[in-house]
Amino acid sequence: MKTSSKDTIYRYAVRGGNSLKGEVEVGGAKNAALAIIAASILTDETVTIENMPDVRDTNVLLDAMAGIGVIIERPDRHTVRINGSMVRNVNIEYELIRRIRASYYLIGALLGKYNEAEVPLPGGCNIGSRPIDQHLKGFRAIGADVKIERGSIIAKAERLTGAHIYMDVVSVGATINILMASCMADGKTIIENAAKEPHVVDVANFLNSMGANIKGAGTDVIRIKGVSSLHGATYSVIPDQIEAGTFMFAAAVTGGDILVKNVIPKHLESITAKLIEVGCRVEEFDDCVRVSRTGKLRNTQIKTLPYPGFPTDMQPQAGVTLSLSEGVSTITESIFENRFRYVDEIMKMGADIKVEGNTAIITGTESLTGANITAPDLRAGAALVLAALAADGVSTIDDIHLIERGYEDFEIKLKGLGAVIEKVTDERSVKKFRMKNAKVS
Repeated sequence: MKTSSKDTIYRYAVRGGNSLKGEVEVGGAKNAALAIIAASILTDETVTIENMPDVRDTNVLLDAMAGIGVIIERPDRHTVRINGSMVRNVNIEYELIRRIRASYYLIGALLGKYNEAEVPLPGGCNIGSRPIDQHLKGFRAIGADVKIERGSIIAKAERLTGAHIYMDVVSVGATINILMASCMADGKTIIENAAKEPHVVDVANFLNSMGANIKGAGTDVIRIKGVSSLHGATYSVIPDQIEAGTFMFAAAVTGGDILVKNVIPKHLESITAKLIEVGCRVEEFDDCVRVSRTGKLRNTQIKTLPYPGFPTDMQPQAGVTLSLSEGVSTITESIFENRFRYVDEIMKMGADIKVEGNTAIITGTESLTGANITAPDLRAGAALVLAALAADGVSTIDDIHLIERGYEDFEIKLKGLGAVIEKVTDERSVKKFRMKNAKVS
């Protein structure tokens, strides 16, 4: 969230009813960028990262790294140069770092380079239990002594040695952390039941560009042969599949026609499949995808699964879309138990949703109506903006700093597609927005 010295609190004011049309360009993948930023300190040479998303999470991580002596340069908004040769200590003492989940990547990076690390327990969105036991299991397997004290994870090793690690559950974060910690360990490390997400592959490709020897990323068995050192590199982050998916669903929910540019269509296949099922037309090109809808939305069933299944990060956007579909749909959330926190908010807008355990039963309604709602987390917040864009009347969305954790220039990009949306600060500015946009949709 952009704040002034007085910490101005922003919200979105949205008038719904416009079909979003046009072109939008997707930025770099936040989840890949966070891990790549952390991994860049594994070498003493300078690393240049391109297509870097300028979002709150990446900026917080860069600030935290600067706090331990990492040299950070920003030649432009989407490029960062990182040099980790001047790291003063391996103890991250930075209050903001607790607010982002990706702080744990600094454990793998610092442990891999210095054989020790002390990092505050991770924060991030409150979307359910996200234990770090698989991370700790991996660190211990390659020779680290790991304990949790004073709210921090403390890891130390005399030396790191390759090991055969079987992940009890598929964990993106743990897979990436073990990659970083083991790429300079003695011998070979094998990770079985590894996560296959695109950003796991991107991090492995980045490490290989620095001289690591990693094979099998993108499959469930990854093999790492330890090398003595890593070197500098220039690397471009992959496009953000979740940002792309959000704009794809924006076309669906508003009955629009959007060309989403700078994407890898292969990464979007599960999202594309569901959009086609609910009645959208999807056209794929080399590096863009076009989504349009003219008829009514149809019902479907969705179950979130690890990649290549339907991503949990797209579940709220799908839930909003299905609330405007004909018939009854179901969404089964198999990753995070608190992913349905947006349901109470969208029900204020007239949605008909019942949550039973990890399943939402969604009875489609003709339309939603504007309401004052609050973003409960990053992805749910973006989904509620989509709901507001489809609703009759004006809505306000509070706590948009959560949305800004992972979406760069969200309201600017939506405006470019014809959305009526503004960042406002107080009731007076909301009233002004209402008067200016009193047109009935």
